Amino acid sequence: MSKENIAIGFIGAGNMGAAMIKGIIKGNVTKPEYVYVYDPLLENLRQLQDELGVAIVSSPAEIVETCQVIIPAVKPHIIAGVLSEIANILTKHHLIISIAAGITTQQLKAMVKDNCYVVRTMPNTPALVGEGMTAVCKDPSVPAEYIDIACTILKSFGKVEFVSEEQIHAATAISGSSPAYAFLFIEALADGGVMMGLPREQSYKMAVQSLLGAAKLMQETGKHPGELKDMVCSPSGTTIEAVATLEYNGFRGAVIEAVRACAEKSERMGNVNKL
Repeated sequence: MSKENIAIGFIGAGNMGAAMIKGIIKGNVTKPEYVYVYDPLLENLRQLQDELGVAIVSSPAEIVETCQVIIPAVKPHIIAGVLSEIANILTKHHLIISIAAGITTQQLKAMVKDNCYVVRTMPNTPALVGEGMTAVCKDPSVPAEYIDIACTILKSFGKVEFVSEEQIHAATAISGSSPAYAFLFIEALADGGVMMGLPREQSYKMAVQSLLGAAKLMQETGKHPGELKDMVCSPSGTTIEAVATLEYNGFRGAVIEAVRACAEKSERMGNVNKL
């Protein structure tokens, strides 16, 4: 399978699918006309075609006939039905890149009757702006060239980390789902700013830039987050007062519990699909 002008097919053009499609095209992985998309909602397809120049098709089978790489960008509870529809026409020429939370590599292989190669991943929506974080399970049965192609696609809209099948539940909790936690925190910060007299629009701008800057500071300096926190906390100052209040109200414990709950839900979803 060559990476030059590779045909990539998406079954589903919802939030995650659209984010990945935009990332692939912005990252110049392939030309827009080599990105084929199927979605039962024609409005989604036409919007993507008008905006990006992708090709739209009329069925999942047409995706299989046209594309070497197939990304079923659908909810976990319907992926089995989607893959069963195309399983009999898949071959070892094809690579399925799954983004379905909780669905294991072995379950995916069974869904496609082991007719093609499968790579299980967990991306997140910042792919839309080229800052995605994708966890990838490297199955030993998948040839290195297929893993390489999957990573080329995924790196076009962010960073990639390899994890084991057992670790992907944790990866789902701290990268796949965590943008929602960040948005919740930004909203809470802005609400606090409004409560203390700032206009809402200004509060959002300040909250967003502060989190963006904090993340970049840690990324570029490589310093431990505790060290960076201590740099802001002057003795008897305003920041340590805020940090103490967050600790008193269980901020870190709530975040850790959220990660645990999310990871356990991901694992339960996989177990349900075993039934």
